[in-house]
Amino acid sequence: MSAEFVARTFEHTDYSSPLRFVWSHVRRHPIIAMMMIIGAFSNAALASVVPVLVGYAVDAIIADEDLAYVRWIVLVIIGSQLVRGALQFMRNYSSETFAQRIERDVRDELYVSLLGKSMSFHDFQPVGEIMARVTNDVREINLMMNPGLNLFIGSGMFILLPVLMSPAIHPALILAPGLFVLSYIIVQFFYVRQLHKVAQEVRASFGRMNASLAESLDGIEVVKGTAQEAQEIGYFNGLVDTVRNWFVRQGDIEARYIAVLLLGLATVGGFLHALYLFEAGAIETGDIVAFMGQLGLFGFPVFSSIFSFSRVASGLASAERILSIIVAQTDLDQNEQGHHAPLQGEIAFQGVDFGYIDGTQVLHEISFAIHPGQTVAIVGQTGSGKSTLTKLINRTYDVDAGTVLIDGVDVRAWNLAALRSQISIIEQEIFLFSRSIADNIRFGRPDATQDEVEEAARKAQAHDFIMSFPEGYETVIGQRGVTLSGGQRQRLAIARAFVTDPRILILDDSTSAIDSATEDKIQKAIWTAAKGRTTILITHRLSQIRWADHIIVLRKGRVAAQGTHEELLRTAESYRRIFARDDDAPARRSKQAARPVTHPTDR
Repeated sequence: MSAEFVARTFEHTDYSSPLRFVWSHVRRHPIIAMMMIIGAFSNAALASVVPVLVGYAVDAIIADEDLAYVRWIVLVIIGSQLVRGALQFMRNYSSETFAQRIERDVRDELYVSLLGKSMSFHDFQPVGEIMARVTNDVREINLMMNPGLNLFIGSGMFILLPVLMSPAIHPALILAPGLFVLSYIIVQFFYVRQLHKVAQEVRASFGRMNASLAESLDGIEVVKGTAQEAQEIGYFNGLVDTVRNWFVRQGDIEARYIAVLLLGLATVGGFLHALYLFEAGAIETGDIVAFMGQLGLFGFPVFSSIFSFSRVASGLASAERILSIIVAQTDLDQNEQGHHAPLQGEIAFQGVDFGYIDGTQVLHEISFAIHPGQTVAIVGQTGSGKSTLTKLINRTYDVDAGTVLIDGVDVRAWNLAALRSQISIIEQEIFLFSRSIADNIRFGRPDATQDEVEEAARKAQAHDFIMSFPEGYETVIGQRGVTLSGGQRQRLAIARAFVTDPRILILDDSTSAIDSATEDKIQKAIWTAAKGRTTILITHRLSQIRWADHIIVLRKGRVAAQGTHEELLRTAESYRRIFARDDDAPARRSKQAARPVTHPTDR
């Protein structure tokens, strides 16, 4: 499987089916698995010994033998059950360790897989649905291991022992337990098939409910701002009802558990058969007691399997959902053997086409060149493809046609980590983590010293407001930086870019939420940082556009014009229209002075 990023490898994992996927994780812990099996077999064997010994005691009492023999039998029973308790502890301890390790491994594997998926994958995946798989579905695999698989193995041993011990009492007594086991296997086969389908719907409906919850919480400001709480509650309740209905459906299947009926029939049939053999003189009274005790062992697998099979069915359904994420092919790969070199900053687009969805192109035949160290402004109306274009430079997305070259090398031929580590993008929508301010600034370079962090903050005009907080750089900000103003978040993002010292710096309308006074300070820092590196500005502010060495005008996903500010004012009507709508009045007056007055309709 291709992936953008691989933190660790998971050897010997079989992704061909959910069952094989689970088994590949189980076999990584052979010692613990063996301890579970030994504990389960010993538990069943020692439980099976009790009715046999009781049968001996009954025969001894009926024959008026010395009660010392009976006392020895009692001591043996007590001793065997003490050993059984110790082995049962070993089994339960092993199974819980087993379950926790597998949950850890599966969660690690899923998380690494999610980090390796391309943006094209994440764009179409609801966050709540992914969270349900990372948390709840992985937890279901834990429960499938323990108590699910633990009880499944244990009940299997309790099925096996009566079949082995009953013929030892009398060969004919194999009839009732043999018929029961055969019928039990057939019934459980169809039971699990039916249960698995419903378990899949339970997990899927829970994922949809979780996705809706995450979306509502993410957009809580919109919900409250439009007074739509009641509507959202009704919609969410509908999803909750769907989850409930599937759980009820699962309960209906479990309520019609035929194995309980089979147990009753086996007990009655076995008792009648034993009485027939007793009357024929083939067995003694104690043998009947021992045999009925063996049949009584079937009670544990019958009643425990109602729960254990449900856990196994849910676990396999969850494994299927997890596996569908892991095996999903991503559009990009890490390309570890790709080109690796310090960037010079030369960028070239050659006939580039791109669309997020097949059949819907956003960019058409884009061609231009940017020289190392140039500052280039990309302007255009909303929806013209400005931000999309920059996402092709660091391979957030790959082109559908054409080529993007960095220093003369196709970006697809670069080592992905080497490429991205030398490119910094400051988005219009700033994302900050719920960590300290210092950790957010050094996020792109974790080894940055405190002095380097503070220096970057000063360049971004962020140091003063950071120091106004009681804890300074150790202040923990809220999720997405909600405790900060828009301008403060953008300055922190700019500081984060300064720390990484990128060879290519892309600012996507990064000063849109900053007041004029602060913008002047940041702009000086930006131009200082732009020296010696390639800088791409996506902006509508003329104060930034006019300083660019080269300007590219996009219109409906195509390059409408390109050149310097003065050249475009003279030759490009599309550029003059953008210029005319800018809210920067002084710049507009400068523009009016720079070109002849045109008719209002031309604007």
